[in-house]
Amino acid sequence: MSLARTTIESLVQPVPAAAAIGPLRRRFLPRLSGLGRPGHVALTFDDGPHPDATPALLDLLDRAGVRATFFLLGHAVDAEPAIARDIADAGHEIGVHGYHHRLLTGRGPTATREDLDRGTATITAVTGVHPRWWRPPYGVANTAALLEARRLGLQPVLWSTWGRDWTAGCTPDSVYRSVLRKLDRGGTILLHDSDSHAAPKCWLAMLGALPAILTTCRARGLEVGPLADHGL
Repeated sequence: MSLARTTIESLVQPVPAAAAIGPLRRRFLPRLSGLGRPGHVALTFDDGPHPDATPALLDLLDRAGVRATFFLLGHAVDAEPAIARDIADAGHEIGVHGYHHRLLTGRGPTATREDLDRGTATITAVTGVHPRWWRPPYGVANTAALLEARRLGLQPVLWSTWGRDWTAGCTPDSVYRSVLRKLDRGGTILLHDSDSHAAPKCWLAMLGALPAILTTCRARGLEVGPLADHGL
């Protein structure tokens, strides 16, 4: 890595953080926001695998006949390799969320690249799948991460609606209403199958809300599936 490139990256590191502003992102960067084909909704989960939440979620999705995209954390995969393999073996799509769940705007270019490289390598080694998608922690990227994601063949994608299912006060009803508030045709839903970076047991609200979310999508004539089927 040349000194010139490192200096340039350091200067422009925070610039992509503007994409984290939802309304601006959805208007000017629809693909990054996960806005795909109108008849489809992409279902995505961050922060796993988790020893309790992920197996329960896999069972729910299997009973519903739905496949989703899981953005895994490398350190969680190291802790729960069998569950990570279960996700892939069940036919779900694998994405990378990094190795650690840390805000990238506070990290330098070298640390940023190392985290994404380590996360991608760990997930690939354990699941046997090289991820296609990358979602930065907190939805905030930096220049070094975008350049490294491109080198690794990862497509960045965020979301168009979320369940706010990481908060201490969330309930199945609050998660459902939060998702549906901005759920449009072609949208991408963000939920979490872990409480490792959230309020304890908050994933129970996600599990309680998901059947109603799936039922509402189907009632609206929307197919629910992974990002691979979303036309991005």
